[in-house]
Amino acid sequence: MVDLVIRGAVIVDGLGHEPKRADLAVKDGRIVGIGAIKDKGAETIDADGLVLAPGIVDVHTHYDAQVTWDATLSPSPSLGVTTAVMGNCGFGIVPAPPAARDLVIRNLSVVEGMDLDALRQGITWDFESFSDYMAMLRRRGAYANLAVLAGHSTIRTAVMGEDASQRQDATPEELARMKSMVADAMDKGAIGLGASYSLNHSGYGGVPMPSTIAPISELDSLVGAMGPRGRGVIAIASGVKTPQELEPMAAKYGRPFFQGTGMAMYNEQEPNRSLRIFDDCAAAIRRGNGLYVQIPCQPLSFDFTMANAYPFYSHSAFDPIKAFTPEQLKSVFRDPSWRAKFRENAKNPRPGMIFQGNWDRVMVAVAHKASNAKYVNRYAAEIAKTEHRDPLDVMLDLSLDEDLETAFLGRFLNVGDEGVARLLKHEAGVVALSDAGAHLIYMCDAGFGLHFLAHWVRERGDFDLVEGIRRLTSHPADLYGIQNRGRLAVGAQADLLLFDPATVGISPAERVADLPGGGRRTIRRPTGVHGVFCNGVKTFDGTDYVKHAKGPGHVLDRFNNSQGQHSAIAAQ
Repeated sequence: MVDLVIRGAVIVDGLGHEPKRADLAVKDGRIVGIGAIKDKGAETIDADGLVLAPGIVDVHTHYDAQVTWDATLSPSPSLGVTTAVMGNCGFGIVPAPPAARDLVIRNLSVVEGMDLDALRQGITWDFESFSDYMAMLRRRGAYANLAVLAGHSTIRTAVMGEDASQRQDATPEELARMKSMVADAMDKGAIGLGASYSLNHSGYGGVPMPSTIAPISELDSLVGAMGPRGRGVIAIASGVKTPQELEPMAAKYGRPFFQGTGMAMYNEQEPNRSLRIFDDCAAAIRRGNGLYVQIPCQPLSFDFTMANAYPFYSHSAFDPIKAFTPEQLKSVFRDPSWRAKFRENAKNPRPGMIFQGNWDRVMVAVAHKASNAKYVNRYAAEIAKTEHRDPLDVMLDLSLDEDLETAFLGRFLNVGDEGVARLLKHEAGVVALSDAGAHLIYMCDAGFGLHFLAHWVRERGDFDLVEGIRRLTSHPADLYGIQNRGRLAVGAQADLLLFDPATVGISPAERVADLPGGGRRTIRRPTGVHGVFCNGVKTFDGTDYVKHAKGPGHVLDRFNNSQGQHSAIAAQ
């Protein structure tokens, strides 16, 4: 007898083969049969023509902290995700020497839009080294398979403390300690190294996130410390670093770089810039050097208040005020001369900045006074036009009226389906950047995969179902060297998503108060999902999470040689 049989499903295997109606059998967490299964299952599910696909592989998440208090990794498994890579942008929570812990999470709360009180109350610090952290993950057991990146900023903070965000050059001794920590993480099963050079990544009080001020030579040293050639991946928020700047490092160490940057997202003000970056990466791949771009399939959104207006921090008007208290900020925001300076900044943005002066993309998400409810879900430019005012004045006056607590949502990049579609289809692109586990307060993009199936497959037809599923499953898994995932094949791990292609998608955003200490966050719920299975164990039944004493996810610590993966692709 096998553990699970799913009968009468339309099998879409994630590998690009044509769909076929068949049964699928699972035993001991692996797929043991596809076809006409005669064996009985301890559990049998009649799929009745629903699509059975591999679980979604999300290579850009920030569940590093949440996993310490929430083994379900809500909401990702409900949204079809069975494998997640954590520690992106270099913003993890390990190594965790006690003296650095609060500094790490203060910075994390700002750069990734997390509730600081929830982090302080929720994280159980029963780990210090990377080995400790991996052991904690194994003890807890999550509802998805987890791979962990070593984090440049977190490692820099562990070694340099507050100097990590203030001093560009590490001492030789400090650099040696950082290299040792990277080597240790790789030895203990890290999938690679995360880093950031984004102009927009600021931490608590507006300080730059540590890796963003480090010289490129420091990153080179850390990439070199990862071990033998070809071992591991580099996931980098590359900012204004060009493919030409990164390719020599990819070639030197034989490790693929996966870039996430606003420079490579579709921007109708400079519609060809992103395509040039993708094309440059494709040329590098053909030379045998792995350069890829993580491309979101949704508009890139940022939630913020004017008390912590990080999408604007790369503009010079904010340079002297990033660390100001709310009371100090109020005085600045009332000053006509400061408004004039920021208004001029917004008219002359630099490449790589999140905010390009596009006030038609700044929406009022939450207003706290009943008298201001009329502004919610409206954009600053539209309000300004209606009221014959300047959009900057609209935003600042509203914020001042609400003690800087008004919440805004900026949809600044990756807007425009025709332009975005070209990037999603590009050979150098990897569908990613969900940021799941981060930006909890006002937004949730964890459902990127179901949105992809609804919007780009069913509604627009840019991808057929076979290719759409491949791009969400085996494609990212293979590029990251994640073994036996993202595919329905005999011998592969039974990570499964059962869904109705006619109704699959995500719900509107919903506010819930379930963070530690009662903090609020925004989630989305799935539509058209009938079951999610991780290693053959049902984690989500289509309505709710299935209770387990321990989550069935594996902690992933062995990976295929990524250099071999992208060399094979380049040779095709």
